[in-house]
Amino acid sequence: MKTRKEEMREQVIAFHEKNPDVWKLFVIFTKQMIDKGYEHYSVKGIFERIRWEKDVGGDGVNSFKLNNNYTAFYARRFMNMYKQHEGFFRLREQTSESKDATGLSELTPKDYESVVSIK
Repeated sequence: MKTRKEEMREQVIAFHEKNPDVWKLFVIFTKQMIDKGYEHYSVKGIFERIRWEKDVGGDGVNSFKLNNNYTAFYARRFMNMYKQHEGFFRLREQTSESKDATGLSELTPKDYESVVSIK
């Protein structure tokens, strides 16, 4: 039986193949923080900057989506590829390794179309 971690890994790989520019931005922004002298930094902070940059360069209609489930995978990939920066992102045990896959597809903006906004 597939684990939740395997399921999320498949999702992040599919996302990465469709959005290779996200990885490029992740590396650029992470290296900028390293160059500024940070010994550790927040992978979620890097993700928020990517969201900002993608939205600023967007068309104002389509919103860029970057799933928070991907942070652990991007952080681990960076430190595997750039061994000299191992430990830059602080990691936790991925508890999804011991959980069953959900079998659910990822949520998309269409899943939120029926949500009523608060006025």
